Amino acid sequence: MDNPLKHDFYRRKYTNFELLCILPPSLRWYNLAGEEFTVKVCFTGGGTGGHIFPVFAVDSQLISLTNQTGECYQRFWLGSRSLQEKSWVTDAGIPHISIQTGKLRRYVSWKFFPDMVHVVIGFFQALKILHKEQPDVLFSKGGFVSVPPVIAARLLKIPTITHESDAIPGLATIINIRFADVVCIPFEEAIEAYPKKIQHKVIVTGVPTRMHLEQGNAARALHKFGFSELRPVLLILGGSQGALQINNLVWDSLEELLKIGQIIHQTGERTFRTIEREGYVSIPFIDNALEDILAATSVVVSRSGATALADFLEMHVPMVLIPLGLHASRGDQIENARRLATSGAAVVIEGEEITKEYFVSVVKNLVLLDSKRRGMLEAARAFQMSGADRKIAETVIQLARRKSGRRREAHG
Repeated sequence: MDNPLKHDFYRRKYTNFELLCILPPSLRWYNLAGEEFTVKVCFTGGGTGGHIFPVFAVDSQLISLTNQTGECYQRFWLGSRSLQEKSWVTDAGIPHISIQTGKLRRYVSWKFFPDMVHVVIGFFQALKILHKEQPDVLFSKGGFVSVPPVIAARLLKIPTITHESDAIPGLATIINIRFADVVCIPFEEAIEAYPKKIQHKVIVTGVPTRMHLEQGNAARALHKFGFSELRPVLLILGGSQGALQINNLVWDSLEELLKIGQIIHQTGERTFRTIEREGYVSIPFIDNALEDILAATSVVVSRSGATALADFLEMHVPMVLIPLGLHASRGDQIENARRLATSGAAVVIEGEEITKEYFVSVVKNLVLLDSKRRGMLEAARAFQMSGADRKIAETVIQLARRKSGRRREAHG
C-alpha cells in the first residue's frame, strides 16, 4: 500500500494541524449531523526515547486504519521543551506543542517546589490547548510531561489512554491511571502491580515497536559502516541518554572486544567520544538506521528499558543486559531483565562493580557459542507480542467513535 502521506489531494490544513484524508468523500465517515468525521488524537509523553518512539508505531497504525475505514485523521503532540524531543516528534511528521514540565520525584529534594510550580503551569497550559483543540482521544506514553495533559483531559471529559511498557509502573503512570479510561500494560503478569480498583480498565497490548524483522537489511548496515560480513557485529546501546557505566566498560576493554568482532557503539549525546579504530564506530544516537543495524547484529549489549527489549525481540537479536540499578531507578529495568533471564532469553549482568574481564568473557562466550544464541532466541519467542501498535490504535479509534455517533453516507 502506498504511504498515505504522499496523497496530497486529500491532505490539507484543518484548524491548526494537518488533516490526513485518503479516501474520496463518498467513502468517508460522517457524524449524525452529516458532518465529515475526523479522528483527532493528542499524543503526550517524553523524557527519554522510550516514552516517544513507541508512539510513532501507533501513529503509523492510525494512519493505516483510518485510511481503510474512510475516516480522516489529525494529531498533535503535547510535550516538553526539550529540543531533542521536539526534533524526534516533528521528524515523524507530528506537530509538537511545548508545555512547561517539572520532574516528579520519589525522593526529598529542594527542587521539588520549583518543579511543582512548573507542573501547575504545565497543567493550565495543557488545559487551554486541549480546550481549544478538542481532541477525540488523548494517548499518553508516560514520562513526567504526560501528567498535566492527562489530568486536564479528564477535567475536559476527553477519553484518555495511558500505556506503561515496564513490569513496574513509573510514578507518572501511577498518577495517570487514576484519570485514564484505559490502561495498557505490556504483559499479563504486570497487572499485579496495579491497584485492584482500576484493574477493570486494564488491557494487555504488549509494547509497540517501530522495528519490523522483514524490513531490516543487514547488508545495508554493513556497507554503511564499512564492516565485513565475515566477522560478528557487536551493538552497544546505552539508551537515548547514554549510559556511562556501559560506555566505560566498552572503552576500557576495547582491545579485547575488537578481537571478538566489529563494534557499533551508541554512546549518548552527553558522553560521546570519538575513537578512531578499525572495526569500531561510535555514534551519539542511532535513529533511522537501527532496523538495519539490528538485522546485522550478532549480540547486543544494552540497558533493559522495555522499549529497547521490544525492539530486540522483534529483530531476533541475542541480548546481554546491564540494567540500571536501584540507585538511579525504581527497579523497572532489573525486573524487565530478570524476567527474560529466568527463561534463558537473555544474559543479565548486574551490579555497579562489573569488571571488564567478566564483561568481555560474557560477550565472548555468547558470540562464540552458536548453540547458546540459538537457544536464547528460541526462549525469547515466548516474550514476543506482535501487533501492540495495532491493538492500541484500534482502542484509540473505538474511544473516538464512542465519543460521538457517526454513520457513513454518500456525499459529494
